[in-house]
Amino acid sequence: MFKRTALSLIFSTGLALSQFATADIAYISNEKDNSLSLIDLNTLELKETIKVGQRPRGIIFSKDYSKLYICASDDDTVQVLDVKTNQIIANLPSGEDPEQFALAPDDRHLFIANEDDALVTIVDTQTKLVVAQIDVGVEPEGMAVSPNGKIAVNTSETTSMLHWIDTQTNELYDNTLVDQRPRHVEFNKSGNLLWASSEIGGSVVVIDTESREIKHKLKFEIRGIHPDRIQPVGVKLTQDGRYAFVALGPANHVAVVDAKTFEVIKYLMVGRRVWHMGFSTDESKLVTTNGISGDVSIIDVNKLKVVKTIRVGRYPWGVAVLPAAYKP
Repeated sequence: MFKRTALSLIFSTGLALSQFATADIAYISNEKDNSLSLIDLNTLELKETIKVGQRPRGIIFSKDYSKLYICASDDDTVQVLDVKTNQIIANLPSGEDPEQFALAPDDRHLFIANEDDALVTIVDTQTKLVVAQIDVGVEPEGMAVSPNGKIAVNTSETTSMLHWIDTQTNELYDNTLVDQRPRHVEFNKSGNLLWASSEIGGSVVVIDTESREIKHKLKFEIRGIHPDRIQPVGVKLTQDGRYAFVALGPANHVAVVDAKTFEVIKYLMVGRRVWHMGFSTDESKLVTTNGISGDVSIIDVNKLKVVKTIRVGRYPWGVAVLPAAYKP
């Protein structure tokens, strides 16, 4: 009896360790705690907390996942975290108050929104030098680079515009007026459409990237919630083109949108002031950062259901997912 129990325990422990070793890990930036929370997306448990620079917000992995770039906003730098050791190994010259950024497909150039300076700063991550600084509107925040790497788009909150940048010349070539306080931009997989959220305007627009014309505008209504509290921020699109998920800020809900018909399918209640989101590698789970409640929600994408809430640090902001397949 003992041998069988012992063997069963060894087997089950080995299986658990195997599952743990092959789990996606969600990295969460905690704006008020100057830390990252690491969550195992198999067990849905907090794995580790790492101290980083002051007021971490935007975070993104290098293409090979060996490094994590962190907007340390109050340190006026982008920190580089070695994923193998979880140690900061470099600081990049980001310009003042970096908030969001996007890494070009070349895995080399970071496009950084400098909120206090009305600039987009482009940094070469290999040479650690500033390549260019581009004047944009007041309070730039959102950043995205097209899948082919030819276009960068920035949002300016106070100017209520999207700014289109040619990545070959590093010059601004067009502006698109949107609703008040645009916060986030996201290209679809093919790059022919751009989704842009406007927080105070309460809308999301879908734009043709070639003509830069608005093709669709989405508005949101949630029973029992005042329209002023429905403030779209983060947007995430599934790779298969089926869904768009929109974080609705102080409405404490995520809208599920049919990405082909642009109709809202469902609203999912999450934590307080949902901000940004990130998918697991297989897109079966979506992680939301809920700033005021200090937690993240885990959404089952197939069931369109919230399955767990996990406490992290104070004011979780950004999320980036390290694939299970990554081997340091």
